[in-house]
Amino acid sequence: MLVDGTQMRPIWFDADLKIAKVIDQRMLPHELVVADLNTVDDVIEAIQEMFVRGAPLIGATGAFGVYTAVLRDEGCNDDRLIAECDRVKAARPTAVNLAWGVERVLGACIDKTDRAARLAAALEEALAVVEEEAENCRLIGEHGLALIREIIKKKGGGPVNILTHCNAGWLACIEYGTATAPMYTAFDKGVDIHVWVDETRPLNQGARLTAWELGKHGIAHTVITDNAGGHLMQHGMVDLVIVGTDRTTWTGDVANKIGTYLKALAAKDNNIPFYVALPSSTIDWEMDNGVADIPIEERDPDEIRYIQGLDDAGNLAKVLVPPPASPCANHAFDVTPARLVTGLITERGVCRASKEGILNLFPERR
Repeated sequence: MLVDGTQMRPIWFDADLKIAKVIDQRMLPHELVVADLNTVDDVIEAIQEMFVRGAPLIGATGAFGVYTAVLRDEGCNDDRLIAECDRVKAARPTAVNLAWGVERVLGACIDKTDRAARLAAALEEALAVVEEEAENCRLIGEHGLALIREIIKKKGGGPVNILTHCNAGWLACIEYGTATAPMYTAFDKGVDIHVWVDETRPLNQGARLTAWELGKHGIAHTVITDNAGGHLMQHGMVDLVIVGTDRTTWTGDVANKIGTYLKALAAKDNNIPFYVALPSSTIDWEMDNGVADIPIEERDPDEIRYIQGLDDAGNLAKVLVPPPASPCANHAFDVTPARLVTGLITERGVCRASKEGILNLFPERR
C-alpha cells in the first residue's frame, strides 16, 4: 500500500533474505520505525509486544519465524526446529493464524535433510504465505464492494457510512486489510464512503492505525470513542459495520478485539448489517463453540493504566490515567456469537455465519 508515495508492507525481508523487517506498529502514527527480527527470540518478542498484530500478519510473522529458525540452525536439527516452532506458536493464544503459518512452513521444510534445501523450502513457503494472504485480502475487497453497492441502491446514493473496530487494515494483513479491503476497493472505484473509526482502547489501534491508514489513502473518516457506536446507529448514522477477526469457528462464532461483541449487539438492535471480513486461514476448523472454547488473551494491565501520545513538545510520552493502586483487568478479545453476525466476507465470497454457510464456500472441509 502507499505511504506518502512509497509502496510499503508491514513485513518484508532485507535484500540478502537473511533478516525479516517489520513496521513497529507501537510507534505509529507519530513515528514510522522499522525493526529487525534477527532471531527467533526477536520474532517472538515482536508478536508478544505487538510490533506486529492482526491475525494474517501474525501468521505471516510466524511463517517468517520458521525460516529464521532454519537460517540460524547450522546443524539442520529436526528436534531443535520443532522446539523453536513450538515457542513461536505459543507467543499469542487467540489468533489461529499463528499456528497455521508456522505449521505450514514447518511442513514444507521438515522433510529436507540437506540444510540448503530446507532453507530454500522454508523461504519459498514463507513468501507464499505472504503473497496468498495479500491476494485473499484483495478478493475480500471485491466481494465486500458488492455489499456497499447494495446499500447505495437502497439509500438512493452515498455516502455509505461504515463503522469498524480496531485495525483490520493492511497493517494487520500485508495488503488491503480484511475489514478495510472493501473500503479501499470502493474508494479506488469512486464509490462515496465515510468510515467511523472506533478508537479501540486500550491500545487505540483504531485511532492510531486505522485512522493513519485511511488518511494516507485519502478516505474520509472520523475517529470516535469506543462507546459512541450505539448512539450513531440509533440515529441512522451507520449503514454498515465491518470488522475483522482473530479466530472464527467453522460454526460462525467470531473472536475479535474486545468491544466487538457490543457493536454487534447494537447493530442487531438497530437492524444494521454486521459483517466480519476474514481470509480462510483465520477459520478454526476444529472448534465448535467459540464463546466457551476460544482462548482469550489477558494482557499486561499497564496497557490500560497508561496511554501513549505526543506531548506539547512533540515527544512520544506515556501518561498514567487511573489511580496507581487501582487494579486493572485487560481482556484483549471477546467472542461475538454467530447469531449476531449477518455474514462473513471471505476470499471465496460472502456466506452466512453458520456451519452450513461456511461449508458451502469451502466444500473440501466437509
